[in-house]
Amino acid sequence: MAPDVIFSADDFGLTQSVNEAVEFAHLKGRLAQASLMVAAPQAADAIARAHRLPNLKTGLHLVLVDGDSVLGHARLPNITTPDGKFGRNQTALGLQYFFSPAARRELQAEIRAQFAAYADSGLKLHHADAHRHMHLHPTIGALMISIGKEFGLDRIRVPAEPPKTLKACGAQVTFSDHALYVWTKLLRTQANRAGLSSPDHVFGIKWSGHMTAPRIKTLLQNLPLTSSEIYFHPATRRDETLQTLMPDYEHEAELQALVEHPPPRA
Repeated sequence: MAPDVIFSADDFGLTQSVNEAVEFAHLKGRLAQASLMVAAPQAADAIARAHRLPNLKTGLHLVLVDGDSVLGHARLPNITTPDGKFGRNQTALGLQYFFSPAARRELQAEIRAQFAAYADSGLKLHHADAHRHMHLHPTIGALMISIGKEFGLDRIRVPAEPPKTLKACGAQVTFSDHALYVWTKLLRTQANRAGLSSPDHVFGIKWSGHMTAPRIKTLLQNLPLTSSEIYFHPATRRDETLQTLMPDYEHEAELQALVEHPPPRA
């Protein structure tokens, strides 16, 4: 029995170089799905490419930290900066989303706006996840699921990366790895109660931005015999935006990893 595994890409729409990589990796490699940032600078280009790729499954990459909002600062004065962006301090935003009623009202409105923007794209909603896994926040997870279901959501990513597999791949497993794995059970419970499906395991957290070909080869040899998602951050080149937002990521190497592992033959 072989593992059931799907390769996916995050940050679709962030830059043209990311969009180019998603299209190339889908046509030439093993990339089966991509998660779209609907308010990102190159979202329109990503949507146009996705419409030309009928076999690419696309979903919403919900952005509530370190990225652009749909509604802007005038509608989101408590949770965005004057340029309409969400801050990069994930902990501070998480506390604000949990404790501030005003922030939660704005959060709910923005999540609804992002799902609506995705619906307006004309793309089928295959799944949803969140930038920097912000849907692990219980408030965000609950809102993403309840609002998403109004837009036909039936699948989400639960970023549960089993420490046992990481250890088998030679990774140094830390207390944080174990703690995160346990914490994901809350989101899985939320998803199960809502009747949503999700892969049993997700890989790409421990080595985020560094899912290179040798690492993927090792991982594929040690995958659990259940369903897994392996996600990437591919790009055809390191443009200025990627250099600023993810200075240590190996975007081009991740694209190469996707191309070096072609789809299995029928």
